[in-house]
Amino acid sequence: MSGHSKWSTIKRKKGAADAKRSKMFSKIIKEITVAVKESGPDPEGNPRLRMAIANAKGVSMPKDTLQRAINKGKDKDTANFTETTYEGYMPNGIATYIECTTDNLQRTISNIRALFNKYGGNLGTNGSVNFLFDRKGIFTIPKGELDAEEFELEMIDAGAEDIVLEDEFYTVTTSMEDFGNMMKKLEEMKIEPENAELQRIPNETITLAKDSALKILKIIETFEDDDDVQNVFHNLEITDELMEEM
Repeated sequence: MSGHSKWSTIKRKKGAADAKRSKMFSKIIKEITVAVKESGPDPEGNPRLRMAIANAKGVSMPKDTLQRAINKGKDKDTANFTETTYEGYMPNGIATYIECTTDNLQRTISNIRALFNKYGGNLGTNGSVNFLFDRKGIFTIPKGELDAEEFELEMIDAGAEDIVLEDEFYTVTTSMEDFGNMMKKLEEMKIEPENAELQRIPNETITLAKDSALKILKIIETFEDDDDVQNVFHNLEITDELMEEM
């Protein structure tokens, strides 16, 4: 299984638990709010909102919850969110890139710094680990009744760099520049991805002993549980043995 496919499989596993589903709802609602404030409530003219709505459907968000999130974004009294990132290292030299959306930058940086300190990590400066990651478009698409050969040809035509079928889901990877092209192609084909997003994929990964790796995964979950954190990317190698533990 490719690294990109593993990341998507992990995301689906996390989304299966009710507690994690609630957290995913929270992240998507915040993304919808930001998208509406940025470019308006009409998904036809707002690609970022279209993507957020597709992701909401992918985790079975109720329609009324989705509509409330859109309305919240239209409300002028709703707090404005700021998108910010933090970079650093966890124990054993595991590079970490954290994407946040917050209405209080001071609270967020304080919480992120405290977590790094608590678990023996080190919060770095902007750019300290960014060079270790490539930004890629990652699409998770249910196989369903898709004709494999035709589907793959269409995906390649839209800029797919990698196509992996695992557990009845395709994971399609594009360059960041081809992300919009792939969104348009899927819309033309009337295919709704379960998830579509820009991820930071490590150029190289670090393999740790099982116990050390599990500790890192617990630290990552602690970061992810912070309300201001949208995504946590890292360069820990997710071995098959680790996958079984998740």
